[in-house]
Amino acid sequence: MSTYCEFTKDLEASNHHKIYHDKMYGFAIHSDNELFGRLILEINQAGLSWNTILLKQDNFRKAYDNYDIYSVANYDLDKFNALMNNPGIIRNQLKIKAVIYNAQEIIRLQEQYGSFKNWLDEQGDISLKEWTNCFKKHFKFTGGLIIEEFLMSTGYIKGAHSINCIIFDNVINSNPKWLVYEKV
Repeated sequence: MSTYCEFTKDLEASNHHKIYHDKMYGFAIHSDNELFGRLILEINQAGLSWNTILLKQDNFRKAYDNYDIYSVANYDLDKFNALMNNPGIIRNQLKIKAVIYNAQEIIRLQEQYGSFKNWLDEQGDISLKEWTNCFKKHFKFTGGLIIEEFLMSTGYIKGAHSINCIIFDNVINSNPKWLVYEKV
């Protein structure tokens, strides 16, 4: 089975997979809104192809107010219905309700930890199972695969890129805690 790195290696620079792989996947994210946005994408990918999500990522950003946590946390029934009728996103009521709930939960975590990123950082070096349990205590629609991809895609766990990938060093440099990686 080929890796995402191998899959994107020979794609045109303008290909959405190539852009995501080379500029986003595995890179540290410092903005709570952008972390929330990545969680939205990962939740919506469940049961679908990543290609579908990448093709709709601009639509998600627009539909969810540029991933503004406070705006999404305050969505009312009218906004929920507008999302359910938006053909540019995934119109799954469980996923949409989870996104709204998760925004509200992030605000609670921000109040307690100062930011969503601080909460993530404070979890330390825990196993994927512990990460998943931690997320399940706070968030909806966050199963093991969703959390694994969220954590990998945001640089919280290793594995987004193979050591031989041309992007590997850039990802390592964006995540100082991963400088302990040893190249073979």
